[in-house]
Parts: sequence; structure tokens; C-alpha cells
Amino acid sequence: MAKKEMQNMDFSIIVPVYFNEGLLETTFARIHDEVIAKNPALRGEVIFVDDGSGDGSFQELLKIREANPDVVTVVKLTRNFGQVNAIRAGFSMARGRCAINISADGQDPPSLISEMLKSHFEDNYEIVVCTRKGRDESAYRIMTSRLFYGLMQKMSFPNMPVGGFDFVLLGRRALSILMQNQEANPFFQGQVLWLGFRIKFLAYQRQKRAVGKSKWTFGKKLTYLLDGVLSYSFLPIRWVSLTGLLVALLGFSYAAIVLTVKVLYGNPIKGWTPLMIVVLVLGGFQMLTLGIFGEYMWRILAQVQGRVPFIIEAVYGQSTQRKDLVCEKN
Repeated sequence: MAKKEMQNMDFSIIVPVYFNEGLLETTFARIHDEVIAKNPALRGEVIFVDDGSGDGSFQELLKIREANPDVVTVVKLTRNFGQVNAIRAGFSMARGRCAINISADGQDPPSLISEMLKSHFEDNYEIVVCTRKGRDESAYRIMTSRLFYGLMQKMSFPNMPVGGFDFVLLGRRALSILMQNQEANPFFQGQVLWLGFRIKFLAYQRQKRAVGKSKWTFGKKLTYLLDGVLSYSFLPIRWVSLTGLLVALLGFSYAAIVLTVKVLYGNPIKGWTPLMIVVLVLGGFQMLTLGIFGEYMWRILAQVQGRVPFIIEAVYGQSTQRKDLVCEKN
């Protein structure tokens, strides 16, 4: 039954939800009016994933589902597993020939989805990525976002849009391979670009959040940056090696200077200052090296433990019949 429904479903829209109370009815109304109503020849579904929200988001989702039982599915996770794993939970329940991820806060325009569907079904793009050409947000958020994705572009993915992305369409082939990736600390944008399928980029202006504040804090951004760099770049280890070589060369140079002064003038360089400088530099470098190795070791441990990336507590709606992918294991 599930296989037959997958064949009849054209697209699935995934909406990860985390503390979005007051925004969800408007978000769904826009998706319905700008996507579902404007594409009557295509059959679609909307899957909301409640990622352990501590506000009234889940109750709001149930009301939306009750009013739209033929279109809406609500997936409730047991706790907060993070945005990427919430997206993967939604993907695991998707029955469409393609799946689109869009934010719940209304900052991504649903009107672009029709063009994304056209690019996929008519122009044969397996992946369609909507990039942010600008943001109606504070200067701080714009600066940190550009810094974050700029570093990713330099260190791991040359084709990473500077404005970043998470508003994306994946065809069934790309989606199937993405879901096979068994990473304990997944970097979603990197996984999408790593697939190597033909990609179309669409630019848009990211809109201002209408209600509430984003839970995407600087600390979460930093952790996510580390996930991306350590999973897809050899540069941290290479930098450790090069820095070690540089410190060794400086040490030999300093030793040569001390020996030269001793031979020419008969007196060694006196004082604690040079010695303390050397000790502090070497100690700082050693601590930095241990920190980098520790980050790699922690990620290896998480990978070896093989914990499931998300746990679905309940499913309300059409996708309840998808018992084969209710919980995904690493």
C-alpha cells in the first residue's frame, strides 16, 4: 500500500518545527495557496516535523492537520534532535517523487517551490537549491552567516553559496542516497553538494521573521561549522602538521642564534623572557592540537556508537502507513 501511494505522490514538502508557535498556520496557508493550489496537476503532501518544541507548536500543528487531513502529516519526535535530524525524519516519511525542505518561520518564500518543481520535472534537475542573495535581518546575523558559509566555501566546498541554503529540492534518487549516508554529525548542505547530481541554483531574498526569535544561536552555528569542516576537509589536520613544522623550524633557528651568540661573544642569551615565550607558544600549540584531535575522536566515538539519529514518537496523518522508515538507524 505504501509503495503504491509513493508512486502516486508527486512531491513532499518537509517543514521542521522548533518553537514556531504563532507562525505555522500562516506558513501552511502560504504553502497551500502558492504551491498546492497553483499545481492542480500534481499531487503533494506537507509533512511537519515537531523537533521537541517546548511551546504550543505541536498543538497548532494538530489543528492544521485536523483541518487538512488529505494533505498534512504531523510527525512528533520524542525530543529535540536538531534541525538536520528533524529534516531527515521528514525525508524518511516522504512519499513524493521529490522532497522539498522549507523553514517553518516564513522566511523562505513558498512561491519559489513551483519553479523548483518545474526545474525538476521539466528540466530534469535532480537537485534544486535556493540560495540567499540577501537577508532582511540584523547586520550581526548577516555577518555571521556570511562568515560561516564563506569559511565552508574556502575550506570544504568551492560551490557552496556564500549566503548558504537549506531551502532545497531533492529528487527521489538523490533523496535515497542521502538517506543512506550514516553520519552521526551530519552537515546537511555538505551532504547535498557532495552527491554530485546536476544542480540548479535559484536566488531569493530571505524575508524577516514575523514572530519570535530564531533558536539558531551562535553556539549552534559554531558546532555546525565544526561538523562541516571536520567531516569534509583535511585542512585542520594539515594545518596542525604545517604549524608543527613551522614551530620546529623556529626552534632550530632560535637554537642556532643562541649557539652563534655563545661562540662569537662567549655569553649565552640570558633572561627568562625568551624561555617563557617558547614554553607558552609550544604549550598553546599542543593544547590546540589536542583540541582538534579531540573533536575528531568525539565524532569517531559518536559514529561507532551507532545511535539512531532521531526517534519518532507518533505520526498523525497519511504517512502513518509508512512503517518501514519510522525510525532510522546509523
